[in-house]
Amino acid sequence: MPQIITLPKTEYLRLRRIADLFEVVRKLFEVDFFAEPPTKDSKKIIKEFQKTGLYNEAFLKSLEKGLKESSYFRSR
Repeated sequence: MPQIITLPKTEYLRLRRIADLFEVVRKLFEVDFFAEPPTKDSKKIIKEFQKTGLYNEAFLKSLEKGLKESSYFRSR
C-alpha cells in the first residue's frame, strides 16, 4: 500500500537541492584522487588542453610550467 506525504513546494525544492548536492559529494568520493594520470607525457597533456579551446595562452603556459616543475612528470 503506497503512502503519500504532502509537502509545501518550497520544502520539496529545499530537500531536492540537498539530495542533489549529496549526490555530487558522493560521486566525488568515488574518484581515486591518488591514481596516477593516464600519461606522463606533459606535451600530450598540453595539446589536449589546447584542443578544447577553453583555456587561454596564459593558462596553458602556466600549466606547462607547473608540469615541468612536477617531480611526477620529471621522473620519466
